[in-house]
Amino acid sequence: METPKKPGFNWPMLIIGVVVVWALAGLIMPMAIRSKKRPDLTQAFSNARQIGMALLEFETEYGRYPDATTAPLVLKNTKTTLNLQGHSANSCFRQLIAADMAQAESMFYCKTAFSKKPDNRFDTPQTALAPGEVGFGYLLNGRTAFSTKGKPARLLACAPLAFDGKSVSTNRFDPTQLDGYAVLLRIDSSISSPLIDRKTGGLAIGNGKTLLQTGPDTIWGGDITPAIVPPLPKG
Repeated sequence: METPKKPGFNWPMLIIGVVVVWALAGLIMPMAIRSKKRPDLTQAFSNARQIGMALLEFETEYGRYPDATTAPLVLKNTKTTLNLQGHSANSCFRQLIAADMAQAESMFYCKTAFSKKPDNRFDTPQTALAPGEVGFGYLLNGRTAFSTKGKPARLLACAPLAFDGKSVSTNRFDPTQLDGYAVLLRIDSSISSPLIDRKTGGLAIGNGKTLLQTGPDTIWGGDITPAIVPPLPKG
């Protein structure tokens, strides 16, 4: 009886396997290198996503994103001792902590010229999102919060805003941070990272329109007054 021959070494399959491995490496390595070279940008992306999820959860409970009108409701529902008053990104985002939609201050951090690493202490009014612990600006319609009923491309949060040593800008970005990119969180929870104009600190988005430009062919429309509420800088 003839002994069955063992299958020989399959060179074509080996070559195909090597090609597939190299192709995957070609896709993964550039992303890994970019992530390693841009840890601050990667962290800003991750934190913006967390802010977006917390804002959606807040809207589910309070009917809109946080603003001055939701602060009394949060105080009533939570009995919080945190300071929810004031017109800053810190006070608006503080409502997310008070309402238990955010469990750490670190999710509001972004490396900027005016920010510092949060200590994740929010047990007292003085320590919760203290000046410098928020790196994102917050977008309002004048002084009124947006909701998911608006255009999906409208913005909710942005970074890194410019800083002149005293105050945080409400319309310019800092091209020396995050490798020259901005981080924009939109109502539909998507995040984009357009390049910041190094001369003007401005951003061009959607058909060459500037960030806060309004009109029928912009992300805001003609009935919106977009305003960036800046965070409080570190002392």
